[in-house]
Amino acid sequence: MKHRLPVLLSLSALILLSALILLTLGVGLTFAHHSATATYINGKSVKIEGTLKEFIWRNPHSFMKVQAPDENGEMQTWVIEGAAAALLAEQGVTTNTFRPGDHVIVTGQPGRIAEDHRLLLERMERPSDGVKVEGPAAARQ
Repeated sequence: MKHRLPVLLSLSALILLSALILLTLGVGLTFAHHSATATYINGKSVKIEGTLKEFIWRNPHSFMKVQAPDENGEMQTWVIEGAAAALLAEQGVTTNTFRPGDHVIVTGQPGRIAEDHRLLLERMERPSDGVKVEGPAAARQ
């Protein structure tokens, strides 16, 4: 009996330690997914106007590619990170609302690496009919 007690205590300690490690890793991964501040500049806004090349409707975030000039007037392909499909649907947006070739005006928070031409969507509008959609950056303002 004397030899079983240390084994049980060390087994309990091992299980407790394992649980703590798993919880710690899980919390870190959860926060890592939602770290928009690590990728985008909060509080700064950029506006581009150009042609929608692609609208990727998916979870957890939609993506748009827009051909538009940068601050030097050179044409760039901008990658815009938008809201989840369910949040877009709540705004009345469907997979057919925005189509390649649409002229759009996009406002968003710029990426920390300017050469990447990335934006976190605040707002996208199609001037031809006034259709608008808001993105995750609209809530961060």
